Amino acid sequence: MPALQAHNQWLKFILIVAGILILGACTTMKPPPPGIGGSIDWNKIKGWTSDRHADSWPALMNNCRVLSNKKAWSRICSAAQSLDDPDHNQVREFYQAWFVPHVVHGADGKSSGLITGYYEPLLFGSTEPDEDYRYPIYRRPGNLLKIDLSDVYPELKSKRIRGRVEGDRVISYFSRKQIDSEQNPLEGLELLWLNDRDDVFFLHIQGSGRIKLTDGRTVGAGYADQNGHPYVAIGRVLIERGELEREEVTLFTIREWLRDNPEQARALLNENPSYVFFEIRERVEQGPIGSLTAPLTPERSIAIDPTVIPLGTPIWLQTSLPGNPEQPFNRLLIAQDTGGAIKGPLRADVFWGNGDRAEQMAGLMKQPGKLIALLPKAVSIEE
Repeated sequence: MPALQAHNQWLKFILIVAGILILGACTTMKPPPPGIGGSIDWNKIKGWTSDRHADSWPALMNNCRVLSNKKAWSRICSAAQSLDDPDHNQVREFYQAWFVPHVVHGADGKSSGLITGYYEPLLFGSTEPDEDYRYPIYRRPGNLLKIDLSDVYPELKSKRIRGRVEGDRVISYFSRKQIDSEQNPLEGLELLWLNDRDDVFFLHIQGSGRIKLTDGRTVGAGYADQNGHPYVAIGRVLIERGELEREEVTLFTIREWLRDNPEQARALLNENPSYVFFEIRERVEQGPIGSLTAPLTPERSIAIDPTVIPLGTPIWLQTSLPGNPEQPFNRLLIAQDTGGAIKGPLRADVFWGNGDRAEQMAGLMKQPGKLIALLPKAVSIEE
């Protein structure tokens, strides 16, 4: 009996020590690093089988126009081009055959980040200025330098650095405040004139738009370049000043504030020094061209941070419908664009297309969401 008691006490001691070790291991377990993490099974993707996968096929085919010569994509694109008008099930099976899903992690192991939306607005403009059309958008300036120092400073590889020559120095390019000042350093580079100052500003935010001209034509204004200054969200500035509450900030409430506060509006716009230059896109029906240099597909293209997620990557988005947090919005999109405000692993911007619904959805979208990156099998295996 004493031997049995001693055995039980020893067993209890072992269990206590094991428990302490397990608890210690749990408390010291580090969260996964930010970025694309480990692979998961397809059956772990919430809503995967319910999506209309064939709706993403045009975006995937646009990918292949650009990526088919890439090692990881050549076989994928060859297989995709052999399919003739595939249905939803065929497309879903295609993704499952050629890609591997990977969870995207944020800082401190977070699994959810901010998802916003953008669209292609319809604006009104003229090829000549007058009293109604007096707010210019500019073409890319010839003195705008692209500066690449990544061979000397690798940490600058992901930075968009722009500048101009002044004497024997290269200095930062003109800011929004400088460009829109009375000195007007870009005079003579006007591409078109619009009839609304705020429309010009929001065109910079959206990156592209359709412009109905006074001569009856409608042309596209596409992104050509940017001045290299960091993007500052004026909605955040209004929150910090106590002008708007965080939960009420949308495209529409910011527009309303600008209209209601005309004397302060210009100073607020100048808080965002980033400035976009444009080029004319005659084929309006094609839609805007994203950073991948492929046309964007409404509700199937998404902007991401390319330093985290490679352009062209299919992305499974898990979030809610804009303005309706109870309605799931889970679907497959393709990472075909970038943006000045889209920084970090769990930051993404859904392209909604054009028209009233697109404006409504994009203007309201600002909710948490999860991202799952579908990496080509060859890439996933190599990693």
